Amino acid sequence: MNILSPIVLFVYNRPWHTAQTINALKKNILSSESELFIFSDQAQSYADKEGVNLVREMIDKVTGFKRVTIIKHNNNMGLSRSIIYGVSMVIKKFGKVIVLEDDLLTSKFFLTFMNDGLQLYKENLNIWEIGGYVYPIEHSIKNDFFFAPYTTSWGWATWKDRWKYFKKDPERLFKEFDRKMIKKFDLNYSDNLWGQVVANKNNKIDTWAVFWYAEVFLHNGLVLYPVKSMVENIGHDGSGINCKKSLSYSVSLDDKYKSLYLVEPVIDKEMFLKVQKYLIGAQFFLKRVVFFLKRVFS
Repeated sequence: MNILSPIVLFVYNRPWHTAQTINALKKNILSSESELFIFSDQAQSYADKEGVNLVREMIDKVTGFKRVTIIKHNNNMGLSRSIIYGVSMVIKKFGKVIVLEDDLLTSKFFLTFMNDGLQLYKENLNIWEIGGYVYPIEHSIKNDFFFAPYTTSWGWATWKDRWKYFKKDPERLFKEFDRKMIKKFDLNYSDNLWGQVVANKNNKIDTWAVFWYAEVFLHNGLVLYPVKSMVENIGHDGSGINCKKSLSYSVSLDDKYKSLYLVEPVIDKEMFLKVQKYLIGAQFFLKRVVFFLKRVFS
């Protein structure tokens, strides 16, 4: 018998985004059969307090799920520590978890895909994550899914026996990675993921996702993705902690998902190459926007 995975949702001080995220999640086919855990972080500053209180009033009234459990932190943990704590707590009890943040809209098939993937590939230790977000790229993939060597933090799922390897330890990565590994880690320099490790080491940012990706990378793990995105990030409006304002990652959600079945996991080379080209283009676009804004405001 396949017991549905619990959902973990992390919220902070954005009432509108949180409402959109929860309303979309409630429209999922499996929402009424799923258990939902909501982790609410305490305000970091007085300016954030009103938003945090409004969000907490909202989540106290959430219905539409099998069970809703709300965890309100008394102190500010920060997004990184809050996610690590919440995922670790829930996965320890249930053995698997589906993870969302408060700025992610989901397709009505999102929970179906996550649970199908968790069930089908739980014994295949080559698969480390089920991912929900897919870049808006044209392709010729005929299946409803594909495999890739990179992770996503925009709607994802994993198992206890994979998550147990997670470590947020930039010093360790500096010792283990050489230039050749860094190039591969950065998807052949199409992205600057290693730069996030460096920034964490230098205490310029405090993130978690790049360290999860590092574990998957070091174990030669793969991620199972839907062929069309089941998640849209609405946090690129400048309101997010780690998301800059951008339209580069906008997608239309999959509303025609059919099925997922067991196959031998192999990286889809066509998709991987197109993702690298897409990321290079997106980075170039963002640099042009920053350059333009600097000229306007100088």
